[in-house]
Amino acid sequence: MMECKKEKNTFTCTCTYEPCSRKGSCCDCIAYHRKSGELPGCLFPQEAERTYNRGAAFYVKVMGKKP
Repeated sequence: MMECKKEKNTFTCTCTYEPCSRKGSCCDCIAYHRKSGELPGCLFPQEAERTYNRGAAFYVKVMGKKP
């Protein structure tokens, strides 16, 4: 069984949604967003992450514009 590195993950987490109880707990974050049909904020570029749009279609659109 793997040990959660929440303290280390929280330090490097790029998600800007501060009241999130899952911040730093990547497995919980991924499970939450997957259940909602979304992607975690850490997968998005900084400006796109700040929109809080976690939809897969938005991700494809944003990433399709990257050089």
